[in-house]
Amino acid sequence: MKVAVDEAMCCGAGQCVLLAPDVFDQRDEDGVVVLLDATPPEPLHTVVREAAGVCPAAAISLSEGA
Repeated sequence: MKVAVDEAMCCGAGQCVLLAPDVFDQRDEDGVVVLLDATPPEPLHTVVREAAGVCPAAAISLSEGA
């Protein structure tokens, strides 16, 4: 799995950070998402998919298989 974030689309809701804190964080100054791990290990794939699915701004994109 490869994870990408579009910081320009991020609204700072923080749902991704709550679900997958090993993969996502937020900037202190504005709450915009920070990607900590663009290729998370397999045990985190399910929660990363969930984080992408609940993102209200659709700022997280996933590529499977790499």
